Amino acid sequence: MNRKRNLQAFCFVIPAVLILGIFVYFPLVNNIIYSFQSFSLSSIIKEWVGLENYKALLSDKTIWICIKNNILYAIISIIIQVGFGLVLAAVLEDIAFRKFAPFLRSIYFIPTVISLTVICLLFEFVYNPQMGLLNSFLNAIGLDNLSQVWLGNKKTAMLSIIAVSQWQSIGYVTMLFIVAIQKIPKDLYEAAEVDGAGKIKRFFYITVPQVRQMFFVTMMLTVVGAFTVFNEPYILTGGGPGTATMVLSLYMYQTGFVKNNMGYASTIAMLIFVITAVLSSVQFLTYGTEKEER
Repeated sequence: MNRKRNLQAFCFVIPAVLILGIFVYFPLVNNIIYSFQSFSLSSIIKEWVGLENYKALLSDKTIWICIKNNILYAIISIIIQVGFGLVLAAVLEDIAFRKFAPFLRSIYFIPTVISLTVICLLFEFVYNPQMGLLNSFLNAIGLDNLSQVWLGNKKTAMLSIIAVSQWQSIGYVTMLFIVAIQKIPKDLYEAAEVDGAGKIKRFFYITVPQVRQMFFVTMMLTVVGAFTVFNEPYILTGGGPGTATMVLSLYMYQTGFVKNNMGYASTIAMLIFVITAVLSSVQFLTYGTEKEER
């Protein structure tokens, strides 16, 4: 009987294992092999170069610019998407906003379901230096000295792109936190209120600890997303001006499909994989340790 059950369970597992093997593990193993080779899209024979691609990676100045931009992307995304998203979720679940909460949740979630290409094209108009909404608004309120070419200035281009991502993603993270907050027993809040705890204290001593698991999930999603971001810099600036908005995934794309150096592009892909895997593992192990201590 047990053998039959094990066989049935194995039959259910086989499709998932096949899908993972074909679409995840097989391409990953192939990419590892490609990272030690030199070839182009039209190459019939791939030349084995050993660690040459990895040596070039360490001495490539653009790679370090990409890593710096991705780290900036991750830090701002954690502060705004995770930090402010949690605060926004707590505000929307407050009794004072109960009547308007469904409408506000819909408003904040709308950007998440809009195509990212459409959003980027929309923000190209917002950032337009001549007739863009942002410069027009600054001029209208007397801050015309702050008007500038947002996507053409090295100092503001990266921050402008990051702002697009935050506007598009914060609604999704907020909804995840709302779901987590709704699962918190109301008795905890009522007991804290009876003890004289204000809304801020209830937020820090009840809400934050109770949504710790969702906090871990959103942190992991945000960090991985920050190191694999591609669409926003590709559509808005193409990595420019110069390499001011170049990120790892965009540099990988340009190296492989523009410069036609697929071997080195595979090496950059391995770097992205290692960074995201390490960061995810650190977060997972940290969360697991905290859970065991509790």
